[in-house]
Amino acid sequence: EIFSILLPPPNVTGTLHLGHALTGAVQDAIVRWHRMKGQLFVQIFWVPGTDHAGIGTHAVVERKLWREQGKTRHDLGREEFVKEVWKWKALHGDVINNQMRTLGLSLDWSRQYFTMDEDLSKAVNEAFCRLYDKGLIYRDKRMINWSCALQSSLSDIEVDSVKLEEPTFLQVPGMKEKVEFGLLSSFAYPVKDSDETIIVSTTRLETMLADTAVAVHPNDPRYAHLVGQLVIHPLDKGRLLPIIADDFVDMSFGTAGAVKITPGHDHTDYEVGRRHDLPVIDMLADDGLLLPHLPLVGGLHRFEARTKVREALCLLGFYHGEKPHTTLLPMCSRSGDVVEPRLKSQWFLDCQNMARAASQAVECGKLKLVPEYNAKIWHEWLNNARDWCLSRQLWWGHRVPVYTHLVSLYMLANQCFFFLNLKTTKNEICCSAIPVTMCIYGNAYFNSITDEDVLDTWFSSSLLPFSAFGWPNTKSGDLCEFFPQQLLETGQDILFFWVARMAMLSLELTGKLPFDKVLLHGMVRDAHGRKMSKSLGNVIDPLDVINGISLQNLHQRLEQGNLDPSEVSVAKEAQRKDFPNGIPACGSDALRFTLCSYNIKNVDINFDITHAESRKRFCNKIWQSFKFVQSKLESDFTPAEQFKLSGFEGSTDLWILSRLSHMVESCDVHFESYDLHLVTASLQQFWYQEFCDVYLEAIKPVFADEQEDRSHRVAVCHILHLCTDTFLRAAAPFMPFLCEELYQRLPAGKQQKAPSICVAPYPRPEQYPWREPAIDASMESVRPIIQHILSQRKDYNIMGSKSTVHIQTDDPDTTSALHNHSTCVLALSRSGALSLSSPSEPAPQGCSRTMVDEHLSVFVELKGGSLDVAQELERLAKKRVKLEGNRQGLVQQLEKLVLKGKGEITKAVQLRDKITSIELEEKKISVKLETLKSIQES
Repeated sequence: EIFSILLPPPNVTGTLHLGHALTGAVQDAIVRWHRMKGQLFVQIFWVPGTDHAGIGTHAVVERKLWREQGKTRHDLGREEFVKEVWKWKALHGDVINNQMRTLGLSLDWSRQYFTMDEDLSKAVNEAFCRLYDKGLIYRDKRMINWSCALQSSLSDIEVDSVKLEEPTFLQVPGMKEKVEFGLLSSFAYPVKDSDETIIVSTTRLETMLADTAVAVHPNDPRYAHLVGQLVIHPLDKGRLLPIIADDFVDMSFGTAGAVKITPGHDHTDYEVGRRHDLPVIDMLADDGLLLPHLPLVGGLHRFEARTKVREALCLLGFYHGEKPHTTLLPMCSRSGDVVEPRLKSQWFLDCQNMARAASQAVECGKLKLVPEYNAKIWHEWLNNARDWCLSRQLWWGHRVPVYTHLVSLYMLANQCFFFLNLKTTKNEICCSAIPVTMCIYGNAYFNSITDEDVLDTWFSSSLLPFSAFGWPNTKSGDLCEFFPQQLLETGQDILFFWVARMAMLSLELTGKLPFDKVLLHGMVRDAHGRKMSKSLGNVIDPLDVINGISLQNLHQRLEQGNLDPSEVSVAKEAQRKDFPNGIPACGSDALRFTLCSYNIKNVDINFDITHAESRKRFCNKIWQSFKFVQSKLESDFTPAEQFKLSGFEGSTDLWILSRLSHMVESCDVHFESYDLHLVTASLQQFWYQEFCDVYLEAIKPVFADEQEDRSHRVAVCHILHLCTDTFLRAAAPFMPFLCEELYQRLPAGKQQKAPSICVAPYPRPEQYPWREPAIDASMESVRPIIQHILSQRKDYNIMGSKSTVHIQTDDPDTTSALHNHSTCVLALSRSGALSLSSPSEPAPQGCSRTMVDEHLSVFVELKGGSLDVAQELERLAKKRVKLEGNRQGLVQQLEKLVLKGKGEITKAVQLRDKITSIELEEKKISVKLETLKSIQES
């Protein structure tokens, strides 16, 4: 069978961020798991690639040109600018691929693609033409998102909605000074032939220049008598605007519940204008300057015009002030410019039927979304899908394959051009998958002019499930073998922009779904749950987690960026708070294991660098404990071809085999359900808490005691090897570097082990039949007793001596468990001897006592050991005096706080908690003092 999966293509000129790292770590774990389950999936096909990132790359290269040469793309011309982009791609295109190699992603690099490759470009043209011929692609004038800085339309995903809770100054491209946003301005429209005015409010004052109506709610009694009348434009007395009634108006909005209507510069107003047949006025040029014919503001930047309009309205007495207003500001994610809604002629794709088909695929179960709650979101979005704006006014990307033929009356001489299957008429527009420059028609020839626009990057990306494998060549071996894919793993944030569009286009162009299942992970945020942003100083570079970086170098990186000086200051302060000592080097394995330890199915994933540090310590623990195991395996040790119980195993040995079986079963179950955080939790619990903390400590006497039964020692060696080998293979999908290194050092059996752990068989539950719940339960009952013993030894400062432990219990199960695991109890509690008795017997003398429950008491001998009773009494007495002083000081603080009556509830609760904690500690010390005094007196 085959397991094929695509890595979502990162931007070719980008660098690895935590979102990429999460996708790579999760996919690589799944791919390695399938590869190690080789008996089920013979061929693993994980394809890497990079996206040409039209807007992103275009913006980067244009900024570089301006910085280095002081030129814009228009100074170079289209052809030369595109050459500059290809140069940039050649220099920087492999950066992110090398970073992914650093992360250890086991991709099939021999099949790497780039979305502007010749074959993929042909597939894009073919897809466009097929959709065009079906009548699904059309050109129309509609309201779109426009970036004045890029002079291009934008997709919704390239627009960030920035919420401003209060008036905020922001730097805008083209403006020397910062612009204030988050204000609601009000001004009056005078009613014609009346002394009345209608006050309207807006956050975009400059757009009043393109107003064509004033709207009120049809049920608003304040304006019922004015509906149908006209108002006079305050800055253009010759323009009259109708007062219309529409129920979209919020009667509580602004100052008076009336709104201005600007169909040419607002999505909602455009729809209102269509309903009421209003004219559309365009006031902006493509670069964001106001059109030159406009009086007072012609040729000004739109935000300079805002100031001029305010001044003019004030002068004329129509301005009614401004107030703070919570605003959702649409920002271009690439240029930092404020996005302007504009009415522009663009290429659109009719998505209605395709969206319906994609929705039905999930509804009938042919396509499965994981986690399942995404299905509801999927249906809601597809059922309300709008037509897709495909065109971008850029020079980098796939050119729209549409040609306009202009008739030339010159006769052809000594030239031979031909074009297959193209029928043209005078001034005809045609769509062709093959580039057209000129064609003959009768005695005239046609110069073919290619459409100036390029296609939205998401269009080419949405074809990747089949275009990357040779489509439209349906006889391609790769297409037949590896399409559709078994799984897509990507972020929930691009469920619609990419996943849904892949499903729609694949069904339309191939008749098949592009994949069987979609696994969606949440958005990576910082430890505080905030979106990562350079201006916040909370962006974490995965390579910094791998290699480490000082706070000074983090600051230096901010200074070298393009942040405003005030933003740099804020970001530095955030870095000092979150990374006071910089970011420690944790390595690739620790980062991968950390990322997979989060529940990726959650909407948000709060990445905390301390978690990576913890996983680094886990990696160190694996390394050190492996060295311990290696030291106990004799030089001539040879593991059995297949592990079998020898009969010399003790209860603790059988327990660790039971826990090993549980770990293998847990890993298998949770890998199947893509709950990777539960797989990593199972691995960590087994190795840390069970194998290292319990078993390795319990077997130390086996190797320390020369009189220990050799047969038992051999049995323990085989168990050590089995646990270590199994764990390394189970953890390899998450920590390939460490596990490979240790696997190569592990002794091999008679049957040669796999040449690499990445092709070694993944542990299967049926190979580990030693799960025994009764043994698990017995150890679970013993481990708390061990903790109570250690706690008493620590409390009385006798960790250095091996005291006798007396346990009184009338529970037969506990008694049996203690007998079975007596060696383990003594080793882990560092005790010299263990005595069991009934609660009915007299309590042993000279001991500390802890009552675990009504059936169980633990006594630890104090007298006769290393304890100096007099010295310990003196130490505890001094500690009690100190605690009493601390408690009284806190009580005084609390009393002062209460007297002030300032209502500082949080601080008062904290003080009360501290006092309670000290009181508990004082009670413990009193019990210890009484115990020690009784021993001293005896």
